[in-house]
Amino acid sequence: MLAAAVLAATACTAGPEEGPREAGLPPTSGEDFTAQELDWGECDEGLPGAECTIYEVPLDYDDPDGERIEIAVKRFPAKGDDVIGSLLVNPGGPGGSGYDFVDHAPYVVSDAVRDRFDVVGFDPRGVGRSSPLVCLDAEGIDDLIGGVDEVEGDGDMSEVTEAELAELVEDSRGFVEACQANAPALMMHMGTADVARDMDVLRALLGDERLTYLGASYGTHIGAQYADQFPERVRALVLDGAVDPGQEQLDLSVAQATGFETALRSFVEDCLGLSDCPLGAPGDSVDDGVEVLRGFLADTAEEPLSNDMDDREVNRARAELGVLAALYSENWWPRVREGLTAGMEDGDGTVLMGLADDLYGREDLAAYENSTAALIAVNCSDSPSPRDVEAYVEAAAEAGEESPIFGPALAWGALPCAYWPEEAVAPAAELDAVGADPIMVVGTTRDSATPYAWSEALTEQLEPAFLVTRDGDGHTGYRMGDRCVDEIVDAYLIDLVVPEDGMACA
Repeated sequence: MLAAAVLAATACTAGPEEGPREAGLPPTSGEDFTAQELDWGECDEGLPGAECTIYEVPLDYDDPDGERIEIAVKRFPAKGDDVIGSLLVNPGGPGGSGYDFVDHAPYVVSDAVRDRFDVVGFDPRGVGRSSPLVCLDAEGIDDLIGGVDEVEGDGDMSEVTEAELAELVEDSRGFVEACQANAPALMMHMGTADVARDMDVLRALLGDERLTYLGASYGTHIGAQYADQFPERVRALVLDGAVDPGQEQLDLSVAQATGFETALRSFVEDCLGLSDCPLGAPGDSVDDGVEVLRGFLADTAEEPLSNDMDDREVNRARAELGVLAALYSENWWPRVREGLTAGMEDGDGTVLMGLADDLYGREDLAAYENSTAALIAVNCSDSPSPRDVEAYVEAAAEAGEESPIFGPALAWGALPCAYWPEEAVAPAAELDAVGADPIMVVGTTRDSATPYAWSEALTEQLEPAFLVTRDGDGHTGYRMGDRCVDEIVDAYLIDLVVPEDGMACA
């Protein structure tokens, strides 16, 4: 099953050896891409008041006179008169659309920030409207993330049969081969180091001397890469729900299991306090509730749930994804309880299937097939992964010990990276951003997708970084209902106020 990897906001890359470079250009020659002019116009879709444009960057920064790709940009102009500049934003992924993210500007940032900044989002290279990478069609993506067909027993992927392993290998190879057939050049240049250089070109085109940036989840890695490559161009970076760039892809997948396990137990504890919890009754232990959930999921492996939306079976892989959706935000907890109740009492998996689709954005099939492809491509490009399948067998067993429900799927989800072209993979390296102005890292104690330990690790690696802690549930911390965190972030973005390192918000 490759499903959980599509949720893993994980990446790790090396910084440049030569030090800072001018606006994304390599040290030798090439056209100055900052000489372009942004031709802003009305957007084809989204909230009124936005402006859209495109700009060009080299596909390969080592060949700046070669093929170009387009980067799509959207901005909401500042509401006030005393404008500081642009605030670039990214929602994570990899594969998330910064272009679409800007349409949520009223919720993404506070009114105080919108007054002082143009809120600007771009689709990273290979994503959405920016020369998108497409490997499989929507049906192929469904098959890729829908679990193996040769499931035996309860569907526990911590120990796979020979038939299950053969199918996992076939699916992973097939995805990479489809990328090679459809986008052989683009797939070689999908790494985050290049995304950071693309962002520096945009910073220059926007007329900002230094960068102000808000990145969530995988977006923190874009920001960390930027700070490491261009430390003197950092004004203020908020890295919310951080990825640890010091680990390789498979290790990150296993480590991520701890975050999902912590979040799962928090969800179950909350559920058991309600009179209508499908996982048990008040007074039951969290272990009891988790065991009920494991039994339900095991049953779906042997007898999939029905689904009123289409002909996809709600097997264990898809039911797991529906449950996992709950762990990204407390706002989804009631809907997941509804889905579990329907599945347990009526064998109806429609709600769980809908949750899984919402998590992936499947309502737009074109975006669905691209965002999934981009996520895997970026993860596989950003750090080395084992080439020996046995390493994934061992990792699945290890992850199953940390998180019996979600851990094995997270480990298997990294398997396509075993077949990614080695020449497209960046060497592993920690980032330090020496010389940059203070950088804010926001970590949430029970974050599912990016465990709190990753925020601590990134803070230690980035020399100028300081940590703000949100004690809470859900993925990321800013604008998640904690006024303390919001006020600290706003003061930093607007007035560059740096709080005491280790500041915690309850």
